Amino acid sequence: MADTIVTSDQSSTSSLNPARIICHVCQKQFSQYTCPRCNSRYCSLPCYKSHSLRCTESFMKENVVQELQQMQPNEQTKQKMLAILKRFHSEEEMDSMDEDSFEDSALSEETMEKIMSGQEISFDDLSLEEKKQFQRAIASGELSKMIKPWDPWWSKLSAREIRLSKEGTQLVQTLAEQELENETESNESSEIPLGPEVPLPPLSRLSSKEPSPLLTVHLVDILYSYCFTLRLYNGDWRSDPIGSVMVVLSVSSVLGQGGQPEIVLEALTHCLEQVCSPAYRHMGGLQFGLGVIDDVINLLSLGSPAIVCALRDMRRLIQEGEKEVKSEKPKKSRRDEISSIKQAERKIYFIMCWVHEQPDEVLSSLAAIVTAQKTSAMEFQGSNKPEKPNNKAESRGKCLIEEIE
Repeated sequence: MADTIVTSDQSSTSSLNPARIICHVCQKQFSQYTCPRCNSRYCSLPCYKSHSLRCTESFMKENVVQELQQMQPNEQTKQKMLAILKRFHSEEEMDSMDEDSFEDSALSEETMEKIMSGQEISFDDLSLEEKKQFQRAIASGELSKMIKPWDPWWSKLSAREIRLSKEGTQLVQTLAEQELENETESNESSEIPLGPEVPLPPLSRLSSKEPSPLLTVHLVDILYSYCFTLRLYNGDWRSDPIGSVMVVLSVSSVLGQGGQPEIVLEALTHCLEQVCSPAYRHMGGLQFGLGVIDDVINLLSLGSPAIVCALRDMRRLIQEGEKEVKSEKPKKSRRDEISSIKQAERKIYFIMCWVHEQPDEVLSSLAAIVTAQKTSAMEFQGSNKPEKPNNKAESRGKCLIEEIE
């Protein structure tokens, strides 16, 4: 600027020189400088900046461009610039992804107000878009990461220390039942269920007939439905008593369909077919179903006291579900459900009394049989029913009278 600004030669010698020119900008003082682009006369820097915006901007631009043209960037400078551009581009992508995820997970103001006020939110309270987002989260497994895995009570060391009286009742009851119900849901699901409070009657008092030899097979079927239901509800069947009962009845052929499986493989095959059905396939399919067989083996290995406690807990599940059905559904539509639920409860009570009278050797042998049949159950999983004899006469039973032509 100092080289290009032109000053008057007479400014310092003659202050009264009539040839001096007034500033073209402020029109108040004598001009001392000349713009190098438009030759306009001005008196100071503020007047220079305001005399012509287009003139000053173009002048600065030309200077900058000229300076940049003189600069010759080396390879190191180019690499630094590329790194800066890449980092800027990746940050923009991350910001856009965060915005998209926020939009996908955003709840409506009404739902947020309910959550902030401490109200419970059910699936029906969600909007159509929120329901779709919730279902997508379930399908992708995102929600399962937020739930703490349940540790089954039969896998704990304390489960091996369960002891019952000769009558089948709890020996030591540290908490009253009412106090136990008032505990938090997390504590309830992790606690070992208590044994019966009332002495179990002998089987001879319940039935005049000898117990069926198939009760061992039926026990496997019932325990499987119990373990699967607790796994499905993460140990907390109390959160949905009706749903829990429906799961038990759908998985167990003995309780839900009046089935009479004759071998362990037949009982396991039916249970695996139900677990692999579309209704429960989201739990993990065959692999999950085989894991539930391991749960049954663990329960049988614990002996009679632990199994009695499990069946007592299962009976309580059935009773709570029956109460909910009676209170929610109309009388006419609930008759069939209540009848099937009551029948299932009676079967559970009968087999609980039977288990109480069995020595541990019987139950440990049954655990060994289930272990041996676990591999065979995988082969039968694809069929709807276990293989049946090819001989038609065997499938129909023995022929008492043979027709002679």
